[in-house]
Amino acid sequence: MSAPQLSVVVPVYNEEAVLPALFARLYPALDALQIPYELIFINDGSRDRSLALLAKQQALRADVTRVIVFSGNFGQHRAILAGFAHARGARLVTLDADLQNPPEEIGKLLAKMDEGHDCIGSIRDQRRGDLAWRGWASRALNRVRERTTHIHMTDQGCMLRAYSRRIVDAINQCQERDTFIPALAYSFALNPAEVVVRHEARAAGESKYSLYKLIRLNFDLMTGFSLLPLQIFSMGGILIALLSGLLVVYLALRRLLLGPEAEGVFTLFGIVFFLLGVCLAGIGVLGEYVGRIYQEVRARPRYLIAEILEGRREP
Repeated sequence: MSAPQLSVVVPVYNEEAVLPALFARLYPALDALQIPYELIFINDGSRDRSLALLAKQQALRADVTRVIVFSGNFGQHRAILAGFAHARGARLVTLDADLQNPPEEIGKLLAKMDEGHDCIGSIRDQRRGDLAWRGWASRALNRVRERTTHIHMTDQGCMLRAYSRRIVDAINQCQERDTFIPALAYSFALNPAEVVVRHEARAAGESKYSLYKLIRLNFDLMTGFSLLPLQIFSMGGILIALLSGLLVVYLALRRLLLGPEAEGVFTLFGIVFFLLGVCLAGIGVLGEYVGRIYQEVRARPRYLIAEILEGRREP
């Protein structure tokens, strides 16, 4: 069977309510491109009827559809990595299942690739249906991430992205357990670009990303692509040590010149508490890196596949 020109990878986790609408729009959008394509759905340990709906759809469109079934919930990015490992297309597109990124916009990404770009990011024109705090948090975390990693992505939260086969092959060679795929792809890209795409309110269900998960994702992103947080605390520690030494010298001279004093005790307490806070924050940053190393050295598999639904099966 000849390799398709396009592979579309769609991670699915508890999306029973939205899958029928996704199927009704995704297949016509891809058929309209008039190129050979394949669809790879990854069921990431869904606890609802998502797997049953995916299996039914695979049987209906067995010519272009495969379903990778995880044995548990391993996360969105690991699901995409599994899709990359099984994709055969010359170009690959990632798409969320919630229909917030319209599948009709896939053609826009491919058209940009035709201009010679090998990695296409997307920028949501207007975040419809999202709570205000999600937009504020996203913009703030984007700025911190860009200053820390020097990876420029205008909208890191939009997973509608396109990659060349060369970039996907490079990603497949990476063995790290936890990574942020758009940033990893950007680091391998020779000529990246971005396009503005439509954004719609979620068709059904609710977002799987809480504020905590968004913060965790950015911690993983910073510790996976930069040593700057450690370097900041190293330089900050040296500066604080120098200032503390100057403060000790000042207090010693003051004691010799003015004699013992009771004043300023609470100021010293404030300085001590501040320094303790800095130390705890530094230990936390160090712990993030140590924890990442711990995860890697155990060398546990990224994901476990229970089965793959492909081809035409006997009823």
